[in-house]
Amino acid sequence: MSETPEQRSRTMRAVRSRDTGPEMIVRRFLHAAGLRYRLHDRRLPGVPDLVFP
Repeated sequence: MSETPEQRSRTMRAVRSRDTGPEMIVRRFLHAAGLRYRLHDRRLPGVPDLVFP
């Protein structure tokens, strides 16, 4: 069965593109290890989650 546009919209609103659980775990680990990074650098192709300067 296919979803109605309203159901699909509701589903897509719930999907996070930033600060996901796995991303936050990696960020905490990197920060605790003393590594610094930038988030979501739009100057790079694809808008990566983490960028090491």
